[in-house]
Amino acid sequence: MLNRTRRFWQIQRTARRYGLGELLDGRGPAWLLGGRRRDDRPLGVRIRLALESLGPVFVKFGQTVSTRRDLLPPEIAGELAKLQDQVPPFPGEEAKALVETAYGCSLDAVFERFDETPLASASIAQVHAARLKPRPGEDAGMEVVVKVLRPGMHAAIRRDLDLMYLLADLVARFYPEGERLRPRAVVAEYERIINDELDLVREGANASQLRRNWLGSDLIYHPLVVFEHTCENVLVMERIEGVPIDDVETLREAGVDFKVLAERGVEIFFKQVFRDNFFHADMHPGNIFVDISNPARPRYLGVDFGIVGSLSPSDQRYLAENFLAFFNRDYRRIAELHVDSGWMPPDTRIEDFEGAIRTVSEPIFNKPLAEISFGLFLVRLFQIARRFRYRVQPQLVLLQKTVLNVEGLGRQLYPELDLWQTAKPILEQWMRDRVSPRTAAERFREQLPLLADQLPQLAGTLLKRLESGESPAQARQADVLAEMRAELGAQARGLRWTVVAGTFLVAAVLAGTGNWLSPWLPGGLAAGAVLGGWRAWRAGRASGRGDL
Repeated sequence: MLNRTRRFWQIQRTARRYGLGELLDGRGPAWLLGGRRRDDRPLGVRIRLALESLGPVFVKFGQTVSTRRDLLPPEIAGELAKLQDQVPPFPGEEAKALVETAYGCSLDAVFERFDETPLASASIAQVHAARLKPRPGEDAGMEVVVKVLRPGMHAAIRRDLDLMYLLADLVARFYPEGERLRPRAVVAEYERIINDELDLVREGANASQLRRNWLGSDLIYHPLVVFEHTCENVLVMERIEGVPIDDVETLREAGVDFKVLAERGVEIFFKQVFRDNFFHADMHPGNIFVDISNPARPRYLGVDFGIVGSLSPSDQRYLAENFLAFFNRDYRRIAELHVDSGWMPPDTRIEDFEGAIRTVSEPIFNKPLAEISFGLFLVRLFQIARRFRYRVQPQLVLLQKTVLNVEGLGRQLYPELDLWQTAKPILEQWMRDRVSPRTAAERFREQLPLLADQLPQLAGTLLKRLESGESPAQARQADVLAEMRAELGAQARGLRWTVVAGTFLVAAVLAGTGNWLSPWLPGGLAAGAVLGGWRAWRAGRASGRGDL
């Protein structure tokens, strides 16, 4: 309790020093956060400096909030995006002690070498190079990196989160736009993200999934996770060698094709989102390296998988259609999709929203394609949507952040990057795949057996409701309803046989048993239907109603 009180007054003094009382606009206890005093720097700059002075947890919070372009004024969001993890490392001896405590044994039992000087240090953890002891039959152990959670992080984050909620309540109550900003929801979102980052087993699982999705690809490589030596506060992964992607000079000296590198980054992102529905959501330069062994076709190397994202199938589809509608300048379709998906209130006037989107988009399209910033378009679209009571979509926050990261990185590497030319074919192919006969057949195979299985139960529930009605006429029809239930059950059993027979043949075709089977498919389905009907008739006779 003493530490929490001390931390509260530290936050209060920092807020007063940077004049953050301006946030409350003179309402309520504005004195608590202090006035502007003699600090004439913009509010966004002062907020950023205050968060940096409060340490890693608040820096991480500012980084997370900076992605909420739909909530924040542009000048504040832009300043928060400048926040960087510049955290001094903790002693290597302490890192070794933490690993030994986690393993319950000496480091010498696991590692041939463990470097005390860290390779990198961030707000949540730091990374050390090491070499595992060789396994039986191996000549040498694997070169690895060991990520160690900072000591006391759980307690520090819990303490600061409690105070963030308190500050959020003040903002919600006294800040003019507090209700729209929903500050408690923003803090809760941050709490979920940072708690995920504190579990290094979860990060290892994320890395393993990404590795499996891209294994064998020449676009990107993900390191192997050594799960036998990974626990909640220690992560061990294969060490990868590459050039940091922001070391442009080294990449240029190696003869790397920057156009190919930038386009490959865009391709990786869109395939992660739409093909795999599992994307690396923290793709800033510190987490991306480049394999320059083939400069003409450079390969990405990914690290730090604490933050990943995925979308529901409906959000995937709506998002892809939004992108394609924008590529085709179909503003009405964009407006309709926002309402259809529930992202905008149902009473939104489509014509008004369409006009607002056109106002934002047309000036962009007057530029050459290579000069169009999709990230900037998203920011402006959110500003427009806010006027139309846009409903914040938490599941899209990480995607928005990643789009900005990917495009910014691509422009840094190759300023003439044509995002549209790279992304549009991927989205169009994904949309074609969704409506292909193969996909339709697979959905048919997956859904119809379930429907056939549930039909008797659904029919029975409906008939029970009819039987329990208050109408005397319904009560007199109870016997008829019982007969109908038996008949429906018999027909449903027949439908099961239809589905089984038809699905067997569909599955056989999809499994590639040969083109010779294709002409037999319609006949096979018909045979399944006849067989199902015969089974239903037999079941109906058994229940006393053979006249189907």
